[in-house]
Amino acid sequence: MKTPAKIAIHSFTNKPWNLAECLARYQQADIPGISVWRNLIDPAEGGIGLTEAAKRIHDSGLSVPALVRGGFFPGETAAARQTAIDLNRQYLDEAQAIGAGMVVLVVGAVPGQPLAESRRQVRDGIAALLPHADAVGVKLAIEPLHPMYAADKSCVNRMAEAREICEALQHPKVGIAADVYHIWWDPDVEAELRLSAQQNTLFGFHICDWRVQTRHLLTDRGLMGDGCINVAGFRRLINEIGFDGFHEIEVFSEEYWAWDQEKYLDLILERELACRPAN
Repeated sequence: MKTPAKIAIHSFTNKPWNLAECLARYQQADIPGISVWRNLIDPAEGGIGLTEAAKRIHDSGLSVPALVRGGFFPGETAAARQTAIDLNRQYLDEAQAIGAGMVVLVVGAVPGQPLAESRRQVRDGIAALLPHADAVGVKLAIEPLHPMYAADKSCVNRMAEAREICEALQHPKVGIAADVYHIWWDPDVEAELRLSAQQNTLFGFHICDWRVQTRHLLTDRGLMGDGCINVAGFRRLINEIGFDGFHEIEVFSEEYWAWDQEKYLDLILERELACRPAN
């Protein structure tokens, strides 16, 4: 099989594998990057601890575009919001330790709270992190999520809303992680991607697919080619506007998690090749 391009795989894509298995299998497949989910690090989630995780990742030689995930800034009380800020400072430290370039932010929402207020709390929470982001040299990437998650997971649902926070903060460590799963439907997506590139705020780019008959709102993403997103078109646009970061494959799928993961990884690489733009 042809050597992969500048791609990375999110460890959650191969959820049945532990960190050592992900690192070993991606190395064997000549995949140059891994975006690491915190469940593989945090002992409370079954992870191996930051010291051991950092050693294994550094020894692997793989690049780490991102630590996933931080965020969840909105809260009903000042104490809840401060707790979120404190946790995100910890995540910035973890990202530095494993050599990750950014922390991806799923920004959060409070059911029943006006989205505009939640967005204000997100902006303020990120602002409070900026001195620490500067100190550790790690970026903060806001990931807009599809509107079906607006009630409780993310008050930022379009690239435009992420851009407005970036423009308000005007800081080189604040940008956007654009995931085609969440933004493919937006009529302004091409213009917003171009603007993000012009403003130097396009930090991350994630690929997968949207199943037309989605069976679960969280864990039934499609692998590229399973659904209706023009992934090759997005990749062509991303290249055209000068993005030179990793194309990160991120798939949450109960169906694929039940597969033999070696066979699944082969299919991932096959599909990645198939959706590369022609030029």
